[in-house]
Amino acid sequence: MGLGVFSRTEERKTKGRRKRITEILMVMESQLGLIEKSFSTRYSSLVQEALDELHESFTITDPCISGHPIVFASRGFLKMSGYSKDEVIGKNGRMFQGPMTDRRSVMEVREAIREERSIQIMLLNYRKDGTPFWMLFHLSPVLGKEDGRAIHFVAVQTPISRILRQIIGNDNHPVENRARFQEIVFGSCRKEVCSDSLVEFGCVPAMGSAVVVSDNKGLDVEESCEACELEKQRTATVIENILSLLSHYSELSCRLDCRKRSCFGKMRPLGSAITISLSRIQQSFVLCDPHLPDTPIVYASDAFLSLTGYARDEILGQNCRFIQGSNTDETTICEIKESIQRKQACSVRILNYRKNGSSFWNLLHISPVRNATGKIAFYVGVQLEDDCKNEDSQGMSPEMRHRGVVGAVRVAVRTLSMGAGPSE
Repeated sequence: MGLGVFSRTEERKTKGRRKRITEILMVMESQLGLIEKSFSTRYSSLVQEALDELHESFTITDPCISGHPIVFASRGFLKMSGYSKDEVIGKNGRMFQGPMTDRRSVMEVREAIREERSIQIMLLNYRKDGTPFWMLFHLSPVLGKEDGRAIHFVAVQTPISRILRQIIGNDNHPVENRARFQEIVFGSCRKEVCSDSLVEFGCVPAMGSAVVVSDNKGLDVEESCEACELEKQRTATVIENILSLLSHYSELSCRLDCRKRSCFGKMRPLGSAITISLSRIQQSFVLCDPHLPDTPIVYASDAFLSLTGYARDEILGQNCRFIQGSNTDETTICEIKESIQRKQACSVRILNYRKNGSSFWNLLHISPVRNATGKIAFYVGVQLEDDCKNEDSQGMSPEMRHRGVVGAVRVAVRTLSMGAGPSE
């Protein structure tokens, strides 16, 4: 009787062990399939091996897969966070957040992902053992050449070291401080990481363990933490090197565009939801994106097309200066530039030109449009032809019409940015 009970107990234990092994194998198979799905069609088979040689702390996520999961985690990241590869692959980056992670910062990251643009921001994250640490978080999209859309996001995480800031902040011995900084950052790097093959791809030596294991014991998580300029520059350099490596290993060297978007051609179109909202606004206006080179027009209303005589495909991607001409006052142009630099609204009377060459006086109002996080997402330019009438048929002055358009655009942008989007 006793032997029978013992046998059944052992049998149950054996079945339990087999079940756990099967589950582990299924998870590993699922992860391998996830990584294969994300990398095989976009890069050569050597890319993962090359990425594994980099010791910087970074992750790669795939917004094209449901849940925007992590598809690659570097050794440096695993060491910094305390997680194993199996615990990270397939998960969303929110797993590293905690009770004191700033929600506003999280929203800024989500907004950057939705807009498929880079962002560098301070974040408070948590290791597997629950300890918090401040890090400089730099996120950048990897763009497909075919349609200019993001196919991956690379996120570099640089733990902020108080020791480094104390060294760098001591101006009494700048030469010795710089040498000591280099020793801390680069001193413990493996020599093979700096081999000729990686130098060819633009990869810099890996961060040392003194940076990976930051000195945050006893950290007051309620206090904000700022990165020094060297840490910011270092992080930006790391992400550029990773993007260069991905570009090097892209299939046929033509599937990726890891550079910044051009003003035209690779410009990401606005989503259908915001386009529908903007199309309901009957006044002449354009929406410009300050996060793209040269602040191009990303939306133009039908009334603006009628006012200027241009077709929409002739306008999108252009800077608003294309409707200026030989007699446009330079002083007025400088006033507009200064207001944009100060991130303030302005109203001017400026001479502009239609496609047929005819000129018209434009009562122009320019205003920043902020998203739900309070960051400037766009600039809106509202145009009213000055035909010596101060009010329209409904008794609205130009100032009231300007404010009405700006208000409607702000509602559309903020409503969109508060909606569902990819998770950080």
